Amino acid sequence: MRLKGRSLVIAGTHSGCGKTTVAIGIIAALTRRGLSLQPFKVGPDFIDPGYHEMACGVPSRNLDGWMLSRRYTIEAFLRLSRGKDLALIEGVMGLYDGYGGKGEKGSTAQIAKWLTSPVVLVVDASSMARSAGALVYGFEKFDRKVTIAAVIFNRVGSKKHYHYLKDAIEGRCRAKVIGYLPRDTSLTIPERHLGLVTAQEHTLAEDYLKRIASLTERFINIPQLLRLGSPLTKVKLTATHHARQGREKVRVVKIGIAYDEAFCFYYPDNLELLQQRGAELIYFSPLRDTSLPRGVDGIYLGGGYPELYARDLAINKVMRREIKEFALSGGIVYAECGGLMYLGNTLKDFNNKHYQMAGVFPFTIRMEKKLTTLGYYTVKAMNDTIISRKGEVMRGHQFRYSTLEEVPASLKRVYHLRKGDHGKVEREGFSYKNVLASYVHLHFGSNINCARHFIESCRTQKISNSKS
Repeated sequence: MRLKGRSLVIAGTHSGCGKTTVAIGIIAALTRRGLSLQPFKVGPDFIDPGYHEMACGVPSRNLDGWMLSRRYTIEAFLRLSRGKDLALIEGVMGLYDGYGGKGEKGSTAQIAKWLTSPVVLVVDASSMARSAGALVYGFEKFDRKVTIAAVIFNRVGSKKHYHYLKDAIEGRCRAKVIGYLPRDTSLTIPERHLGLVTAQEHTLAEDYLKRIASLTERFINIPQLLRLGSPLTKVKLTATHHARQGREKVRVVKIGIAYDEAFCFYYPDNLELLQQRGAELIYFSPLRDTSLPRGVDGIYLGGGYPELYARDLAINKVMRREIKEFALSGGIVYAECGGLMYLGNTLKDFNNKHYQMAGVFPFTIRMEKKLTTLGYYTVKAMNDTIISRKGEVMRGHQFRYSTLEEVPASLKRVYHLRKGDHGKVEREGFSYKNVLASYVHLHFGSNINCARHFIESCRTQKISNSKS
């Protein structure tokens, strides 16, 4: 069955209900049937999109109603979904969870309404029977503008258990029950302190994808699922936030992108916006490579898990020295979260072992046993930077288990950070020469000038270096 150009949201009742497992199963099953998919993830998550890509071979994109405008979100969604059979959107946390308790901003429900996409609600059925009816009934009534079209149960104990659940839903709710996944611990993806283990580290084995695709096809009504999808033609936008651009006809700058198991948290939009504005992206590994890519004009150090690979990063003295020398010579370096940690002097891991990092900044990073910061952040540039001009505002997200120690008061800070819309303002955004480092993962779609400024900084500095 092929119904081209449709969209569907896979949402959960809460975090941990199994929506990622269900989403991967559906993506793998539909890909095996020869359908073309464009996967999406609601929220600032970096890890789930990696699994989507493993299941279908197509990079997954983030949709976020707090970091990004409605226009940017819809334009990107339509552009990327064009020509695909199905745009499949995995939600974040529970269906109605988002930025705060009083509104829908940042929630899966908000995105579903923006995109007129029906919702398939994933319900964790462990230790539940008829109460599932009350749960789904409440989700349906909470916001009648959200179309909950179907329910899929996860962790079902038996066929008899499934029929109890199905009867409870169909006796009271509008949503149709279209199947389930049985309780099976082998389907669980490993987790750690920042969430699931990344796809780069835990590549979904071929037998896992085959198994989850087979279970999905066996226990979930795939033809009925596809019929639920909403045509993309229902999504209207009178004006686009930004037109997709070709590469600018100016001298290409080369930007080195740190990418390996330790540094793998990048929004694909950020990289695409850089390419559209004249960047050639050259990937390298701070873990394994012994030199920077030849002729790079700038470096982008993304987030990830440097704390788990601190020993290997420390051992690679040649790369640490190259990056430090590049920075000290005036090279353009932009670093986020894990990248910031790598640019510090020393990293203390969870066992308080000390490892030398690149030493561009004079602070120490200490890993904590509990979460130190989580949430959305509004970022205002208080000075011109390599990615922004004074007064410009950007949006991003923090999720970390580390803190900084021994930060000199004299170290230049160029950002005003505000948690959410109305939180307390703090000074951050560490700047030294042409290096900018922050704990915030910025989404360049929140201010598309970021990519242009980054490119201009690389191009100007290259010209300056050539004159010296």
